[in-house]
Amino acid sequence: MTAGTSSVRNEQEELLWLALRMTPQLGTRRSVDLVERFGSPGAIFQMEARELEGAGLSASVARSIEAGSAIEEALEQQRLMRATGTEILTYYDDRYPSLLRQIYDPPLLLFTRGRLELLAEPCVAVVGTRRPSPYGTNVADRFGRELAKAGLTIVSGLARGIDTAAHTAALAVQGNTIAVLGCGVDVTYPAENKKLAAQIQREGLVLSEYPLRTPGYPQNFPVRNRIVSGLSYGVLIVEGAQYSGSAITARVALDQGREVFAIPGNITSKQSWGPNLLIRQGARLVQEPSDVLCDLPLEARRNLQLRGPQRLLDEETTHPLQSLRAQVIVAIPYDNPISIDELANQLGSNGMANFSDLISILFELELDGQIRQLAGKTYTRVWH
Repeated sequence: MTAGTSSVRNEQEELLWLALRMTPQLGTRRSVDLVERFGSPGAIFQMEARELEGAGLSASVARSIEAGSAIEEALEQQRLMRATGTEILTYYDDRYPSLLRQIYDPPLLLFTRGRLELLAEPCVAVVGTRRPSPYGTNVADRFGRELAKAGLTIVSGLARGIDTAAHTAALAVQGNTIAVLGCGVDVTYPAENKKLAAQIQREGLVLSEYPLRTPGYPQNFPVRNRIVSGLSYGVLIVEGAQYSGSAITARVALDQGREVFAIPGNITSKQSWGPNLLIRQGARLVQEPSDVLCDLPLEARRNLQLRGPQRLLDEETTHPLQSLRAQVIVAIPYDNPISIDELANQLGSNGMANFSDLISILFELELDGQIRQLAGKTYTRVWH
């Protein structure tokens, strides 16, 4: 079986995938290895215990698979999926996010509710403390709104505090957001976010690697953080203590080769210790949403340009982008680099009121080879 093919063709195949996921003491990495070796869950459940032991499984796990001990649980999961409108994506499904597939231990299954197409969109994670200061909440709201308006899907964990602010901000501007849970997608944790979770299920996407009815056990949340960062091109840390969950997410993101962005904070506040320490260790200090947009990998910026907000592609848009594009080109000199802030100030009197329009136009011009980004997020025009 190869990645990029739709692997669940009928209820029987779905049941076997669920049974593999529900097998006790069989981790995600080993599950994927077994499918790679034997070709499908169906083939795995046809193996004798000695053959499975030969593939590296313990005797107890091999016997459990041979006996099909997880089938009853899988049947119950299937029933719950039908009752709750939940869908699963396997590691081999063509809709499984490609970035997530690249991490060391990608989930075998994703339980999902909502808009699956968001998994193909460029994402950035916004995470932080559950007990933010007013400063942290305001920053999460501002960055969530501006990054969503620029076309990024905001990924977070639906926790109270910074996560809640980021999800809410994206929804407020009709942007896209994905909530990654440390419990089943039919369980709301914390309970106070029940309305927000329901809204994300309608307008965004809720997903989890945990089966339905799984409670929010404390040990689940650090594990799910690898999915938050794995889905994303970069992770923005707003506030958090030195050993907080957001700090764990940042370390996982670095291990996965993702960009880590950090909002600097008051040095006397414990909530700033996490991001300030990350900055000392090499995370990118950001002060404006444009800092995140400009420092995303080239692949992300190209995807952002291709998948940007529909308002930028609609011929009937009220934004005179063609005119603004011409103004931006003229305003960028050939021999004297100009910053985004200087451009915004210079063009402000000419109708450049929306900062995300400027970012989008700069992306497009750079991809077209008409301008070049230099150090310090400055730009020059390219001679042709």
